[in-house]
Amino acid sequence: MDARNVLGEPLHPCGTDPVTGFFRDGYCATSPEDLGSHTVCALMTREFLDFQRTVGNNLIDPAPARGFPGLRPGDAWCVVATRWVQAYRAGIVAPVVLAATHESALEHVSLEALVACSADVPDDISSIAPDIG
Repeated sequence: MDARNVLGEPLHPCGTDPVTGFFRDGYCATSPEDLGSHTVCALMTREFLDFQRTVGNNLIDPAPARGFPGLRPGDAWCVVATRWVQAYRAGIVAPVVLAATHESALEHVSLEALVACSADVPDDISSIAPDIG
């Protein structure tokens, strides 16, 4: 896989239990067919899941016909970048795994916002975001 993450490194897997990703391969990889840009690897929180449900994006209830198991707090999931931003702007944070967030997420959200909500920030963040380190 030659996909890159927001740190410019090879994309790491996001989640395999449940299996996530637009391609249901565990990665937040994308393609032109991925109209929603399922590129942000987020760790689900109750608050994020509840917020998504209130804005019409039910991530809690299973949808077997679409191969969707339903999510619980603690699950890692490739979320639509604009849905993550919508929650972030509302003050609802789902921690982000930078190493598993596809670089194309940066078309929708700043690296600074992702780093601020990161679950995997390196000790020296100046290496990834010199302006905020």
